[in-house]
Amino acid sequence: MNIDLKQFFEDLSGQFRGLKGRQPGMWPLAPRVLCAAGVAAAVVVAGYFLYWSGQFDEQDQLAQQETHLRDEYRAKLAQAINFDTLKAQKLQVDRYVERLEKQLPNKSEMAALLSDINQAGVGRGLQFELFKPGQVVVKDYYAELPIAIKVSGSYHDVGAFAADMAHMSRIVTLNDMTLSAGKDNVLTLEATAKTYRYLDPDEAAAQRAARDKSKNKKKGGAK
Repeated sequence: MNIDLKQFFEDLSGQFRGLKGRQPGMWPLAPRVLCAAGVAAAVVVAGYFLYWSGQFDEQDQLAQQETHLRDEYRAKLAQAINFDTLKAQKLQVDRYVERLEKQLPNKSEMAALLSDINQAGVGRGLQFELFKPGQVVVKDYYAELPIAIKVSGSYHDVGAFAADMAHMSRIVTLNDMTLSAGKDNVLTLEATAKTYRYLDPDEAAAQRAARDKSKNKKKGGAK
């Protein structure tokens, strides 16, 4: 079956002649089809930018929210499954914290602790050249007391004194230690001993107020 393409295109182009002044309903088939396709394309484009694009964005947001909720659900499900184990671990941590807290004296017990530190050195036969408590440094949950010490004695006695500090019932640390040798095998130890205590109620209240003030300041700055 032979098709005369030249005649076909001439007939097609002829359908677009003389359309001026005629109602679209009276147009030949080809102009009407092309016009309908253009209107449909315009409707699709306008619908996308004016309506569907917002729905697509909302769909993406809801999909991300769904993913987040699924992850949160899995995490909570894992916690629920391991609840007994987590509860046992919490009890162990609480006991450990309680043991550590017992190593912190309160304010009224600090004098006895300072006496214990002094007696530990004297008991090892050391000569105290300096034993000077410094200014208390208040932290968020505890207070720190530095003590400048300078003792002299034999090598073994100085070592035994340092070991005694590590094994005291209260927490005592030796910092910034300096050893120097003198005459007759006498060693001199200069160090800063630090011990820690509970905050008293007034100090604890002041620290809470300072933390709350800092948090509120950060929130205000974030705005």
